[in-house]
Amino acid sequence: MDDSSASYIHMVQHLIEKCMIFEMTKEECMEALSKHANIKPVITSTVWNELEKENREFFEAYSSKSTKNDRMSEAETSEMIQKMISDSSKDSKE
Repeated sequence: MDDSSASYIHMVQHLIEKCMIFEMTKEECMEALSKHANIKPVITSTVWNELEKENREFFEAYSSKSTKNDRMSEAETSEMIQKMISDSSKDSKE
């Protein structure tokens, strides 16, 4: 895998981790990253699945949490993901 592929996967992983901070499900994360970061759902799903394999206990605990009661609005989700992408771009340039 070349450096650009590795950094792309690392960015997707970082965005997934940010989605998890907001207690998004895998499906919500796939939809949000597709819509707001132009990342194909299959890529998000693949990276998520690999993270699950590496961190089985964490994901079991994460998925058993109760559903978040007050979901972010569409505008809040868009703003948060755009900020994550912007921050991620700044981090990779440093």
